[in-house]
Amino acid sequence: MQPALLEGHPEKLLLFPLGTPELLEKWPGTDQCPFMRYVFGDCVLDTDSQTLTRAGNSVAVEPQVFDLLRLLAGNAGHLVTRDQIVDEVWNGRIVSESAISARIAAARKAVGDDGKAQRVIQTVARRGLRFVADLGERGEATPQTLSVTAAPSDTPPRTRFARAADATTLAYSVTGSGPPLVLVPYFPSDMNTTWSIPTERKLCDVLSANRTVVRFDHRGSGMSDRTVPEFSIEASAEDITAVMNAVGFDRFAVYAESGSCIIALTFAARHPQRVTRLALSGAYAEGRLLRGSPRAPETDAIRTLLTEGFEVHGSAFLVAFSTAYFPEGPAEAVAHCAAKLQLGATQELVLKDRDMINSASVLGLLDRITAPVLLFHGARDGVHPLAQAQKLAAGLPNAELIVYDSTNHVPLPGHPTWDRFVPDLMDFLSSD
Repeated sequence: MQPALLEGHPEKLLLFPLGTPELLEKWPGTDQCPFMRYVFGDCVLDTDSQTLTRAGNSVAVEPQVFDLLRLLAGNAGHLVTRDQIVDEVWNGRIVSESAISARIAAARKAVGDDGKAQRVIQTVARRGLRFVADLGERGEATPQTLSVTAAPSDTPPRTRFARAADATTLAYSVTGSGPPLVLVPYFPSDMNTTWSIPTERKLCDVLSANRTVVRFDHRGSGMSDRTVPEFSIEASAEDITAVMNAVGFDRFAVYAESGSCIIALTFAARHPQRVTRLALSGAYAEGRLLRGSPRAPETDAIRTLLTEGFEVHGSAFLVAFSTAYFPEGPAEAVAHCAAKLQLGATQELVLKDRDMINSASVLGLLDRITAPVLLFHGARDGVHPLAQAQKLAAGLPNAELIVYDSTNHVPLPGHPTWDRFVPDLMDFLSSD
């Protein structure tokens, strides 16, 4: 599978169509989520917890190394060709032989093997690799069932508080371990609510497996102050500064989605020395009111859905609003998105945020952002079209754009794009 390049910007765009072989593991978000636990020698490779242990001790491995071990163990005794490795571990990208050799060497080292002994991973000259270690009894499939409405854990992480420059109190939490990353949520945010929603929680779990993840509630929402002296993109960008100063991280990666990408880009332009990497899903260069002919806020049909039935539990208008962003579902994720709108903030602030984002542009900030940027976008996103992400990719000094064959605004667990998105995101962050 070869990447398709955007005409005029061949260095900017990688297109990964759907339809390639499924990954060995299905992420939560569907009713049946089979995971594998491979036991060989003194090693345990667990695809549920995304961990490798040897002699009872945790072994830190990069995401691509873990994916390589999972691929080989899942095909134990059978030849895995170079093309299969590139397709599964690199999602079909063009990759150098030296990069492949480096991941193979790292995989061998992680399981206590080496190129000379080849007790676990055997090289088949000019053809590929074979997993030759004997799998123990626990190497058999161990299917698990996850409810799409029940969280894996009912105990949210401890909530802490930071104080913004204007004295606004900001709620935040810290999970996981590893290099620091701040997750900038879209407005409104509510950390406790998202912790109990599997489709929202999964991203945090994935990131926390390899990073120290800092989440926070935007000013005016969640457990942060609901009444604020200033509600602006600039104030929200500086809230990132306040939260990360409180945690004690000077430099860190940033991940943001949808409207929060405007905030993340503003922060990265104001504080380029603090951002190591910037990953953005569903980002856009200009708000809806700045695209083509200006339109008054009341002509925004999607905004109108927010004004109707906001206080009604299970409002059909809010479900319709969420469906506009995620027409391909899954349905439970759409319902959860609608519910979070009602719980996270008042209708007044939700509408104010929408009007603010609709009128925003970051085109004048892009040349000030020095960190590597990876953009994710749906090819047929009807809310914020691909052309907006292309503008960002063309204007940023060091950016790539990965486009998924989807109408959804951002990847969701339970949708096929999620199986592409997670490895792509973790691969990008692993270079931090």
